[in-house]
Parts: sequence; structure tokens; C-alpha cells
Amino acid sequence: MEPDVHLFARAVARLNRRLRQERQSDLTPTQLSTLGTLGTLGPSTPGQIAAHERIQPPSVTRTLNCLIDLGLVTREPHPDDGRQVVVALSERGQGMLTAERERRDAWLHAHLEALTAQERRTLRDATDIMEKLVDAE
Repeated sequence: MEPDVHLFARAVARLNRRLRQERQSDLTPTQLSTLGTLGTLGPSTPGQIAAHERIQPPSVTRTLNCLIDLGLVTREPHPDDGRQVVVALSERGQGMLTAERERRDAWLHAHLEALTAQERRTLRDATDIMEKLVDAE
């Protein structure tokens, strides 16, 4: 395996860890990720969230139950399928998600400003490639 693979994986892990350090909530990374998924997808079934996050439905259900108990997510019966439920961000959940994203983005923005214009363009281009990696089977 190419040495670059290890270097890339390490850099992504370190950046992810650094961005998590900017969090100021008591939520776990999984809980915040689930809130983010709901923010992206909108009201969804637990199965849709599990597929998007690439995790098992029982894990999503446990996470959602915690978020519901905290008042960050609402749960309603599915309009077409009585066996399903639809979950959505509550107003409080949206507020928490927005605050966490703003904190993270402010840190990242400040550090991106220290890069050259070419380095920022390279990272912008790499973002699309990284999304392809995440979505790959």
C-alpha cells in the first residue's frame, strides 16, 4: 500500500479530532452526527438515517431515543406507514446544531485564512474528491 494512503488517513483523522475539540456540547460525536444528518435530510425514518450514516438501525434507534429524551429531536407517526416513525430536528435541536457548526466553522475559517490562495483552492477541490470517497461502496 502506498505511504500516501497512511498519511492521508492520518491527516483526515487528526483534522476530524481537532474539529471535534471545538465542540462545546455534551453530546457524543454520534449524536451530533445524527443531528447533522437530520439537518441535511430533513424529517426522516430511522432507516433512512442509518443508511445515510452507514450504521445499523438499532444504533440509530438508541441515539435517536437519547436525542428525543433531550428534546433535540421529535418523533411522529409516519404519514403512510403505521409501522414507521418520522423523526425531525426540534427547534432546540436545530439551535444546538447551528451553534456547534458555527463554532467549528469559525475555527476552520480562521485557520484557512492563514493558508495561501492556492492551498485554499486545493482544499476546495479536494472536498469534492473526499465526498466521493465517503459515498463509495
